[in-house]
Amino acid sequence: MRASKKMAQETEIKLRITNLAAFRRALAKLGARSAARAGGRVHELNVVFDTPANQLKQRGQLLRIRTETRAAAGKKGRRVLLTFKLPIASGGDDRGSRGAHKVREEIELRVSDGQALARIFEGLGMRTWFRYEKFRTTYRLSSAQRWAKGLLIELDETPVGTFVELEGPGDAIDRAAQALGFTQRDYIVTNYFVLYLEECRRQGREPGDMLFAKENSAHA
Repeated sequence: MRASKKMAQETEIKLRITNLAAFRRALAKLGARSAARAGGRVHELNVVFDTPANQLKQRGQLLRIRTETRAAAGKKGRRVLLTFKLPIASGGDDRGSRGAHKVREEIELRVSDGQALARIFEGLGMRTWFRYEKFRTTYRLSSAQRWAKGLLIELDETPVGTFVELEGPGDAIDRAAQALGFTQRDYIVTNYFVLYLEECRRQGREPGDMLFAKENSAHA
């Protein structure tokens, strides 16, 4: 395993994108640029673990192994992250919402072998609870826009639609959302599992994992 990040407080919202071309124009007008360090468009395969009794979910916690692959780089552009999220210590509701934003504590570290780590979890009696994938492109604003310091704009293409996640200081999230043509009424503070369940109900089909059809997921 590699050096871990310190415990951090994550503040974010999601917004549903119904017109991707118009959204990209708004991004360009705002001066957003694809973050070079993020590697451009990245495929993510996320595997969420829990106990057989779903104890982590009941406590509002999340344990996830994420495998990221840069679309144009194959295995050389791959990294694996272990993430543990939990509700904030005080304030907020059981979804981790505080005010208009979703706020959670997060611990994340890079690991060298996601499959070995998964086997360790399974050996400890945990199980794969949910798998979901998406393509993510990360944008930042220029350093000249000081109000946007620490703000990430993350465009997510998922099997249930296209979304943008705004993560960073609450004031910066609100300002960026407004500049992109949204209001607080548009804010989504649920996770992709909930959005997936809602889409399954809308289509009248049984939920499983949130994965692309095979013909649409040639990523590695």
